[in-house]
Amino acid sequence: MAVLNAFFAPVRAFLDTPLVPIGGMRFTLWAILYFVVLTFLLVYLTGKFKVWLVERLLARTRVDIGVRQAIGSIVRYLIISIGFAVILQTAGIDLSALTVLAGAVGIGVGFGLQNVASNFVSGLIILFERPIKVGDRVEVGKTTGDVVSISLRATTIVSNDNIAIIVPNSEFVSSSVVNWSYTDRDVRFNFPVGVSYSSDPLVVKQLLLEVAQDHSGVLKEPRPDVLFQEFGDSSLNFVLRVWTRDYTPRPGVLRSELNFAISKKFKEHGIEIPFPQRDLHIRSGALELKTARTGEINRLEYREQDSKE
Repeated sequence: MAVLNAFFAPVRAFLDTPLVPIGGMRFTLWAILYFVVLTFLLVYLTGKFKVWLVERLLARTRVDIGVRQAIGSIVRYLIISIGFAVILQTAGIDLSALTVLAGAVGIGVGFGLQNVASNFVSGLIILFERPIKVGDRVEVGKTTGDVVSISLRATTIVSNDNIAIIVPNSEFVSSSVVNWSYTDRDVRFNFPVGVSYSSDPLVVKQLLLEVAQDHSGVLKEPRPDVLFQEFGDSSLNFVLRVWTRDYTPRPGVLRSELNFAISKKFKEHGIEIPFPQRDLHIRSGALELKTARTGEINRLEYREQDSKE
């Protein structure tokens, strides 16, 4: 024991060497090391606690994943705030002596860190008001995808191509956000379909409903329906409206599968899908004018030959 004390005594004396004095307080290597180690442990352990709280404790309740993530984030940030103040006090750092430093940081935030402060406040607003939550299908600007993480600075969105997009939180507060699953994941899609004028509208409606009802991704309730939209230039235009939950993040896939099924169904029942047609009419007056001009050119050629002879 005496050997250990003899070994650590010089080390502790070296770590207790004062570095930079601020006010009436002096920072030492020991205080800095103590602060860094405990802060790292605080952040690491609170992260583990959040995972346990969200995936173990709150998972036993009926609260959805978005609410659980918001509760876990808020609890973690509260613990970090309280723990950070405790660490400063136990490290021998007088918080009142940091007034000058806090003032300097405040000036820096006001001038150089405006975006960071804005995103931080926006993150708090998102966590408390919950306009979006983890698992939501959102569209902000040109970005569309599923929310997988919400932090105090930014929100992570994963697109259909499995690309993670980091969006600053201020975008969700200052911009218009389309939340496809704000209430639930059920979304209705409208698919236009055109058929030839020789088709029976009632038969077309029945075939479209059969295609929708046979697709496993289309919800039975609310039921799909068909609207006779208009008499188009080259076709009778219908709109097939279907509700889906599984294909909310993949509307293009649902459209493709339904189009394949509609094409097959229409061929089986002789329903033609027309293409745009244009009729070209040549007026006789234009043809006579062209003939007259051709005759005039021929007469000019004859005159030139006579002059040469």
